[in-house]
Amino acid sequence: MARCARVHRRTAETDVTVVLELDGQGTARIQTGIPFLDHMLGMIARHGFFDLEVTASGDVAVDYHHTVEDVGICLGQAFHQAMGSKEGMRRYASASVPLEETLASAVVDFCDRPYLVYNVAIPAGRIGTFDVELVETFFLGFTSHSRATLHLILHYGRNRHHIAEALFKAFGRAADEATQRDPRLRGLLTTKEAFG
Repeated sequence: MARCARVHRRTAETDVTVVLELDGQGTARIQTGIPFLDHMLGMIARHGFFDLEVTASGDVAVDYHHTVEDVGICLGQAFHQAMGSKEGMRRYASASVPLEETLASAVVDFCDRPYLVYNVAIPAGRIGTFDVELVETFFLGFTSHSRATLHLILHYGRNRHHIAEALFKAFGRAADEATQRDPRLRGLLTTKEAFG
């Protein structure tokens, strides 16, 4: 059975549609009106082998915050829907990714207990026109609506672009492994018979 989802969210500030296939090939069609966010979402798709389509329009002339947050929310909802019952799914995984002087890790548990630990001392400022604080905003939206526990860790790094890119790549790789089915597993990977 295909593990796919389509999510549409419209507010007074944004209009976002996300189409996700967990068991994909890593193809991406992204258009959010925020070039750096498009680039990072493409990293999640490519390095997580997810097929991902995202279209978004928002009040980017005012600020990127609403669009970034709502894209994170919609992607989280899409993951939650596409995973379905989570039976046979590995549930949690970790990945570390280097990018030149930077090393970052992501550890994820799709356990229905939303929590974000963001241990990332990224230098304040912008990547082009993208405020680096919006990286955390995106992942807050994602974890809240995918109902995942996610730890993002920057071990070291100086370049803002490298740090953000390593985080998104690490997340994509960890999410790929965590959402894969394990043929040895029957039911849920828990001793409680239910998540949460």
